[in-house]
Amino acid sequence: MDRNLVLNLARVTEAAAIQGAKWLGRGDKNAADQAAVDAMRKMFDTIDISGTVVIGEGEIDEAPMLYIGEEIGLRNADSPEIDIAVDPLDGTNAVAKGGTDAIAVLAVAPKGCLLHAPDMYMEKIAVGPKAKGVVSIKNSLEDNLIALSKALNKDMSDITVVMLDRPRHDKYAQIIRKMGARIRFIQDGDVLGAIATCFEDVSGDILIGSGGAPEGVLAAVALKCLGGQFEGILLPKDEAEIERCKKMGVSPEKVYTTEDLVRGDEAAFAATGVSHCELLDGVHFVGENIAKTETIVLRQETGTVRFIKAIHHLDKKPEYAK
Repeated sequence: MDRNLVLNLARVTEAAAIQGAKWLGRGDKNAADQAAVDAMRKMFDTIDISGTVVIGEGEIDEAPMLYIGEEIGLRNADSPEIDIAVDPLDGTNAVAKGGTDAIAVLAVAPKGCLLHAPDMYMEKIAVGPKAKGVVSIKNSLEDNLIALSKALNKDMSDITVVMLDRPRHDKYAQIIRKMGARIRFIQDGDVLGAIATCFEDVSGDILIGSGGAPEGVLAAVALKCLGGQFEGILLPKDEAEIERCKKMGVSPEKVYTTEDLVRGDEAAFAATGVSHCELLDGVHFVGENIAKTETIVLRQETGTVRFIKAIHHLDKKPEYAK
């Protein structure tokens, strides 16, 4: 993946984050999401790619922009062909309520290298590089926590498990607390929770539980770039979703590894903070026409991790016009 293209991804997530952040705390998650979608789509059209959205806002009849199958980018004759997974606003509820941990996020890989994940739940497990290969989604939670404790050389009381704060995870919470480990509940979007396992200065040693399968692909790209481990199992809730799996050529019986979700060695990932989180600061509006952002950009080929802090003079950028 060309390094200049990878850096350009930051421009896309920055635009989405800035426009989405304008709705922070205003109680309208749909307006916030639409603002981020519009900004991301507009910025993609300035980048020299021949891109296809494989994970996006929904099917063509559900979303006017960034729908699955949509072709985006400048699409010149020599533009690189890439698959794109996007979540213009991961954490819409958090933005509406003025909460934390909302991001604008995307992942890219050469054409044919990203799994076309159906929009359904997926059981997930993610760990950072130090615990890679010592846990498995097929193992019991107890066995995984013991293996994790040994791999990280941490007492069980110092292990932090990240998972979405949902009633369906109550059984996990009981086991975790019985084992003596800690829990960090997150409210929306588990992409950040998976990434947290790769950074020692961010709380989270393992992500577990069920969340959206599209977010699972985004997380898998980040984990692959960072040298971590991700596994997922699709959880169709009814016959219609089972049929959807068959139509898309995926199986609810299969354990999807990082390599299954993102193939090859040329993937890249970018995320910009919309509201504050441990890994990234949120958008700060300074005066009337200045915004500050923080973005993480990952390039699998080189393993480079970049944190980009930017100051945007919005009146000099017509694409940021209200």
